[in-house]
Amino acid sequence: MNHLQQLYQVIWQSRPLMQAAEAAVERGLEGSGLTVRMRAVLEILADGAAATVPDIAQRLEIKRQYVQLMINDTHAAGFTEAVPNPRHQRSKLIALTEVGQSLITQVMQREKELLQTIGSDLPEDELAITLRTMQRLIARLKSSAEEHAP
Repeated sequence: MNHLQQLYQVIWQSRPLMQAAEAAVERGLEGSGLTVRMRAVLEILADGAAATVPDIAQRLEIKRQYVQLMINDTHAAGFTEAVPNPRHQRSKLIALTEVGQSLITQVMQREKELLQTIGSDLPEDELAITLRTMQRLIARLKSSAEEHAP
């Protein structure tokens, strides 16, 4: 396989990787009341720092309107709450509730245990190379898309 074919395969394999990862996350969320999308919001807020909907959208790299729907679901489930934003009166901050913080901590711990199980034999240096390569490909694809945007 030549360089171009390998590059194509690396990019092409990202889809089944993400589908398998999402399926694993879904299995880990069974009975929690969380969906994969709600979990993504909770993970963004897991460090304890509240954020605005636009901030969350930027971190997830998806549209603000879609994040608002996800936030609505996390609010309804009691996992997040809107709190005053000292920098902007109309744009509330979204924060985890105690229930949401406890739940995402448990979920992320289970996921770390799964990663330990499936990846403990993967060499650290190979993972580092893979991570750097993926980051560079993402940056180059984004840059290329921006250059060709109307």
